[in-house]
Amino acid sequence: MYDHILLPTDGSDATDATIEHAATLAETYDATVHVLSVADSRNRFETPSAGIAPDVWEESERKRAENAADAAIDALPDTVATEKLVEEGVPHAVIIDYADDADIDVVVMATHGRTGLDHYLVGSVTERVVRKSSAPVLTIRASGDE
Repeated sequence: MYDHILLPTDGSDATDATIEHAATLAETYDATVHVLSVADSRNRFETPSAGIAPDVWEESERKRAENAADAAIDALPDTVATEKLVEEGVPHAVIIDYADDADIDVVVMATHGRTGLDHYLVGSVTERVVRKSSAPVLTIRASGDE
């Protein structure tokens, strides 16, 4: 049923909640977990007054994404087969494209449970993936969310 599981990670604590679920599915179905972290290509601070140069932003995002993928792989049991991927782009779009291209059977993602103005302003990568992914998406509420 599940041969390829996609575990997107941004390195946040919310990812911790998804790792156990992805590991359980992988062990149950002898599946590979594709750990994907996206270096966000949208530099929100690239203005004359913000002072963050594009190359500094890109390097910082790339390092964050590498660290996030490594941390998720380290947290998965050694018995689980993994593939590490670090891509650059708009997170929800990269996740959706990868899920389609790699014939992912299920995407396991955290949700922060934001509502109201916070949800409107920040948006939700998970929500966009749920709405647009052709693969099923298992959403896990991050611990501590109200």
